[in-house]
Amino acid sequence: MAKSDRGRVTGPGRAGKIGASLEHGRGAGKKRGRAQGKGQRPGPGRGFDRDRRPRPQGRGGAGVIEGRRAVAEALAAGVPLKRAFVAASATGRDPKLTGLVGELEAAGVTVDEVPRERLDQLSSHGAHQGIVVRTAPFEYASLADVIKASGTGDALVVLLDHVTDEGNFGAIVRSAEIVGATGVVVPKARSARVGAGAYKTSAGAVMHLPIAQVPNMASAIDELKAAGFWVGGATEHATDLAWDAPLEGRVALVMGSEGEGISRLVLSKCDFTCKLPQRGTIESLNVAQACTVLCYEWLRRSTQAAED
Repeated sequence: MAKSDRGRVTGPGRAGKIGASLEHGRGAGKKRGRAQGKGQRPGPGRGFDRDRRPRPQGRGGAGVIEGRRAVAEALAAGVPLKRAFVAASATGRDPKLTGLVGELEAAGVTVDEVPRERLDQLSSHGAHQGIVVRTAPFEYASLADVIKASGTGDALVVLLDHVTDEGNFGAIVRSAEIVGATGVVVPKARSARVGAGAYKTSAGAVMHLPIAQVPNMASAIDELKAAGFWVGGATEHATDLAWDAPLEGRVALVMGSEGEGISRLVLSKCDFTCKLPQRGTIESLNVAQACTVLCYEWLRRSTQAAED
């Protein structure tokens, strides 16, 4: 479909599902090391220069990162780490964990050896792999930062209309970062924030992709349109399948909440809507899985256009 064919779609009330419905995704111890230092400087992420990181527009609450890979990513990206807790029973016996502890201490992070039961209490998933790290509040980008990072060529921005599950949120950020999206935009109220679940399921992608919190999603869409983005909403009520929708060029992809989908006002702002086809018998993909498919469809077309 040519750009001139892209018209505004005002769909029904709350558009939920892509294919069908969008489901829910879902102290004491031995002290080591010294007081926290600054650690390593963050390296540049795709489409976002971390060495010239934009002034923070908001902060999430201080939280924890759990799991070896997520902690290693956080350390490498320069995330401010306040304190690390490691399983006392594994220290010195697990080479990989011991190596990670050494890196934390070298960065000036205080490390406490604690019973595994203490880690279970700190963990939100129960999959801490013997290490949990407390972090400083997450620094969010502004929508202006996301738009600036998009440049003037092909770009993808993912907007999450009140996605509340941290696991889904983190998985979406991971997919968006992998395909080279410019950023993710979320509302300040009634939305998942960057916390332990998002760090874990994004595999560290939250440190490499700007995430903007905005007070009003409809106004954010207007700003993206002014910057040359076509806004597409993923909903079961769409007429076009994703393969036929204009998912190329500068696209702002809107994904709705797990239970209620895209709100009426946000849907009315969309230039087009699309859905995924189904052949199976189960109800649907969840919002994170569906978003991944649509992100890769944008990447496929962007890559194909660059090769032509």
